[in-house]
Amino acid sequence: MKKPEELRSHRWFGGDELRNFSHRARSRQLGYNPEEHLGKPVIGILNTWSDINPCHMHLRERAEQVKRGVWQAGGFPLEFPVATLSETYQKPTPMLYRNLLAMETEEILRSYPIDGAVLMGGCDKTTPALLMGAASAGLPALFVPAGPMLRGHWRNEVLGSGTDMWKYWDDKRAGLIGDAELSELERGLARSPGHCMTMGTASTMTSAAEVLGVTLPGAASIPAVDSAHHRMAAASGARIVDMVWEDLVITKVLDKRAYADAITTVLALGGSTNAVIHLIAMAGRSGIPVSLADFDAIARRVPVLANIRPGGDWLMEDFYYAGGLPGLLSRLTDLLHPDRLTVTGRTLGENLSHAQVHNDDVIRTRDNPVATEGGVAVLHGNLAPSGAVIKHIAAEKHLLTHTGPAVVFEDYPDLKKRIDDPAITADSVLVLRGSGPLGGPGMPEYGMLPIPAHLLEQGVRDMVRISDARMSGTSYGACVLHVAPESHVGGPLALVRDGDLITLDVPSRTLRLEVSDAELERRRAEWTAPAPRFERGYGALYSEHITQADEGCDFDFLARAGRNPEPDAR
Repeated sequence: MKKPEELRSHRWFGGDELRNFSHRARSRQLGYNPEEHLGKPVIGILNTWSDINPCHMHLRERAEQVKRGVWQAGGFPLEFPVATLSETYQKPTPMLYRNLLAMETEEILRSYPIDGAVLMGGCDKTTPALLMGAASAGLPALFVPAGPMLRGHWRNEVLGSGTDMWKYWDDKRAGLIGDAELSELERGLARSPGHCMTMGTASTMTSAAEVLGVTLPGAASIPAVDSAHHRMAAASGARIVDMVWEDLVITKVLDKRAYADAITTVLALGGSTNAVIHLIAMAGRSGIPVSLADFDAIARRVPVLANIRPGGDWLMEDFYYAGGLPGLLSRLTDLLHPDRLTVTGRTLGENLSHAQVHNDDVIRTRDNPVATEGGVAVLHGNLAPSGAVIKHIAAEKHLLTHTGPAVVFEDYPDLKKRIDDPAITADSVLVLRGSGPLGGPGMPEYGMLPIPAHLLEQGVRDMVRISDARMSGTSYGACVLHVAPESHVGGPLALVRDGDLITLDVPSRTLRLEVSDAELERRRAEWTAPAPRFERGYGALYSEHITQADEGCDFDFLARAGRNPEPDAR
């Protein structure tokens, strides 16, 4: 156990030099008496609350509950507002700014008198960003997930945010519903604080955080407005104080086994394809190599047990009542590493010792899975030499082996202008380029390319679609994503032409452009690199240092090992 004089914050407040005197004087300026904080763990609460982030609209209140727990455990809480990455509003995509929040998190934890941190987030990119920064900083840290919103409702139907938005928007384009129905749907789709209640990126990544061992058990599944969420926040505040005294730093939790278990869990959840990029980046911050090959190898032996939309029938509120993530993990223990440490100070296996499942349809048994293999497949071939991914459990099965002629869109504006071309058939393969890490920029969620209106009217609801973009974890369809290298840097996607035959073969994990190597070389010689998108600012920094999708889209100077010294606090 640490002694008070061994606390990191003691370097700011506890000495007898000029700067220590100054820091104590300024604490009094803030209204704090010395006995309120001297000799106590200072807990930084990094809060991504914002007026424009509906997923986090309750986190201002939850921060007060975290503080309550910190005070009760004998710590001293300080709240830090950090960048809010709102999937709903931020353009062109919050993925462009994930690394910015990760940098902010690391540098706040490093530069202030913080002994331990509570990280508050949930909307898609906030979870990986906060954990990437905390892993790099290396202090005791604990994550408080924002929690899923309540189920949506429309007339007599239960709605899932994102998933049913796409569904009913297609129905509107097909002429099956009108403006009145759409207006009703608008009012019922998202009706409480919290992130998407489908197994989109938010629920996938908060679940990944829980199995990594950096949340309290069961935290990721609790609905945002449930009183259990209040209690979890307070308990998290109390626990981080003990973690500081125990010197339980996050690097002791985030080991190679933790990331293997996170991949296993994401696949068993039928989780978002975005988790592939984020977990590779997060593991890189922990100095642990994770690749697309790891996802593919684990996917072949992990069944999908979570029957949650978009790949299943239920929603996160149902998942919580059915036993939540602990319930699901209790059915996977032979595929996990139950002896590894978590932020509770206990092992994963000990955390799961009382886990139960209360609904075998929401959380399936191993002999009755949603799918026998993990929900994400990794593809390779001459169209994706560095890999691509597809969430095949959310696609129509007949499209998982398909050959068809390419219809190529140069970028998203071109897609919007020409998607309803009557020459496009159900057998066509829609190809979108210019939407990767550099081309997007930031890999926007364009990957669920819309179905042409005339095909929707004929009842077509899925087609093979290929891009170097991402797609929302709430989306569905035969969408091949994250094609690497991206077209913007001259990857093979840049060489596809209208009418070229493309073969998708998910069982064999291949994605092939049926064009000879000689012809591709000829096209490559004619290709001209596009002009840089940014000339200054954060965008220029991003463009100079971003890695490709198969490497996690981190900044190269953040992903590499190296010394980042502690500041001199005197």
